[in-house]
Amino acid sequence: MELMVAEDAARVAEAERFGREVLPAVSRTFALSIRVLPGALGQAVLTAYLLCRIADTLEDEPTQPAEAKAALLDELLACFDDPAAADAFPARVATLTGEPAHVRLTRNADLVFVLYRRMSPPTRAAVRRWVGEMITGMRKFVLLYPHGIRIQSLDEYKEYCYYVAGTVGYLLTDLWHEHAGSIGERRYAVLRERCRAFAEGLQTVNILKDVATDAERENSIYVPQELLRAHGSSHADVLSGAKLEGTQSALGMLVQLAWHDLEGARSYLLHIPRRAVSIRLFCLLPLLFAYATLRDLTRTPQAMARRDVVKITRREVKSLTLLGFLMVLSNRGLDWLADRVMKQRVTI
Repeated sequence: MELMVAEDAARVAEAERFGREVLPAVSRTFALSIRVLPGALGQAVLTAYLLCRIADTLEDEPTQPAEAKAALLDELLACFDDPAAADAFPARVATLTGEPAHVRLTRNADLVFVLYRRMSPPTRAAVRRWVGEMITGMRKFVLLYPHGIRIQSLDEYKEYCYYVAGTVGYLLTDLWHEHAGSIGERRYAVLRERCRAFAEGLQTVNILKDVATDAERENSIYVPQELLRAHGSSHADVLSGAKLEGTQSALGMLVQLAWHDLEGARSYLLHIPRRAVSIRLFCLLPLLFAYATLRDLTRTPQAMARRDVVKITRREVKSLTLLGFLMVLSNRGLDWLADRVMKQRVTI
């Protein structure tokens, strides 16, 4: 019995080390945000985020046929309820290809599920529900577009964003309600009305800045075909210089959607109680970075339809982080900061 406990303790320690180490390799932005969350809440969000990244890695795997990817997503889903399946999962993805940090994470999924099983039953239930919903949606789109995702309509685009991002908004809000005493039933209901806009706004900004990368490297085009055709372009021409103007016009429609959702995200942030300061910080930083990224994309619309990389500068990231920490308790200050970021680069 003592040997079993010692082995368990050693594996838990290994899993905790792995989680902390791999997080910044798979997301610098959320690594910064997750670090501000305390204790069990921070561990829950870290674990949930890593599980989402594993699912995303399987969805984006560049060499596996659709049926094989769907089967792996099914097996990943089974890992939530079966520790033996979780321990066996790394062997199932031993030949996985893709971005090295994400592949490494996925090949160590068993360690992430060690962290998952360490969480309280209510936290596990929330993570299981919403990450499971994400995996189910990813599986649907993998099989719907076996030769690479080609979103057809704006309604389908919104459905896809719900599965890969909106679910995260609901998950986070459920975790805030469970772990933050200042978020009672009434405030929880208000946040739940706005949480999809928060998550899906960030997702649309990511899609806009990676249009060319997604098409070239992942064989995925998320810009709806109906929007492209309405402006004289198409999925086949999304990287074509000859149809650049039409593609830019279609992307402009998604830009408007992103601005709208980011305003909803701002409302979500400002309804988080000031006493939940760490949660406000967690939501604030990616929102500020999204505002800055969308601002730069709007100023260089040709970049979205070409192979240009649009990234906010490290100096602005540091400035926004510092200002965010200074103003996090003031709704008026955050409103001012968001409005300023929308209009110009912020450096101090």
